[in-house]
Amino acid sequence: QVQLVESGGGSVQTGGSLRLSCAASGRTFSTYVMGWFRQAPGKEREFVAAIRWSGNRRYADSVTGRFTISRDNAKNTVALQMNSLKPEDTAVYYCAADRRLDPVIPTQGYNYWGQGTQVIVSS
Repeated sequence: QVQLVESGGGSVQTGGSLRLSCAASGRTFSTYVMGWFRQAPGKEREFVAAIRWSGNRRYADSVTGRFTISRDNAKNTVALQMNSLKPEDTAVYYCAADRRLDPVIPTQGYNYWGQGTQVIVSS
């Protein structure tokens, strides 16, 4: 079982930056794929970024070049550095963990989810 707690959300103006953090419990954290998803009002939840224990990363096209995902296996944390934020980045951001060991980093079907943290980007 893995429990995830996000922090770091808030309000920022267009072009600003925010850093989200996710603290995970569980002895096997280092073997899980860790991801970030987001859900804007009236829209479905969508994949943002994910990172494997080895450091391999995958990003949604909409955030490539602006967001960076990282993890610290010793501290059981994963972070999402968000730069050059746009109003369309406004959403609730969720941390997620997945047990699968597939070669391709998954973008859906994650096993565990946090409660979410709100990010608001104003123009």
